[in-house]
Amino acid sequence: MKVVEKQTLDKERALYGSKDIIINECIFDGPADGESAVKESSDVQVNKCFFNLRYPFWHVHQLTIRDSEMTSLCRAALWYSDHVEVTGTKMHGIKAFRECSDVVIRNCDIISPEFGWSVRNIEMVDSVAESEYFMMRSENITFKNVTFKGKYSFQYIKNAIFENCNFDTKDAFWHGENVTVRNSVVKGEYLAWYADGLTFDNCKIIGTQPLCYCKNLKLKNCEMIETDLCFEKSEVEAQIITPIISVKNPLAGTITAPKVGEIIMDDENAKGTIEISNNLKFSKSE
Repeated sequence: MKVVEKQTLDKERALYGSKDIIINECIFDGPADGESAVKESSDVQVNKCFFNLRYPFWHVHQLTIRDSEMTSLCRAALWYSDHVEVTGTKMHGIKAFRECSDVVIRNCDIISPEFGWSVRNIEMVDSVAESEYFMMRSENITFKNVTFKGKYSFQYIKNAIFENCNFDTKDAFWHGENVTVRNSVVKGEYLAWYADGLTFDNCKIIGTQPLCYCKNLKLKNCEMIETDLCFEKSEVEAQIITPIISVKNPLAGTITAPKVGEIIMDDENAKGTIEISNNLKFSKSE
């Protein structure tokens, strides 16, 4: 394999079309301000490099990046690439990932608005991320031990599993399909409206007006903190282990909780049932 080591590269397409290449301890920065450094390459290994220029990894096949840094000026770093593994790396440029496939991200620090759009088959583990519109329209997602802060996250995603995660985000999971969240904390207002096939298992949910207009919604052994006007127009089966401030017009299904501060049933189409732990039941017919 060709080895490029300890060089400063700033020309346009500096390593364009490379094959079987190892890039060690290089700096992609300089007055030439060149773009697309490693575009259209394959079988690329990157170790301990610094990227301060735009679009370095477009249309790259078989890419490994370790212990590197992409600054805020490294915009749109990885687009249209496949079989990508990124470990121990800072990704701080806007739109860092888009339309990639077969991606593994481990132990990374991500600050990137519009990160991860239309990505297929992605695993993220032991990472921290901050973004807006995070992972929109992506499919086949597995997250473990990920901490996220932002807004409008995970919208329109399909086929996803999240485990041991901590999310502080508004408007998360809107229009999501076939999504499971386990052993996690999800904080933020207007959670998961219009989702279909969403399951929360042993989770803590915090914030106003969650889980409205959902289909095939399930909650198992979950806490709901500071949650009001929950489940409006949703088809839901929920087992809640903490009091709920209020429930409004669940369309169908059963919600079980130790206490509900207010039950609002003023829609004739709302047929859902609320069961209190002392076995009292409330539904529209009552």
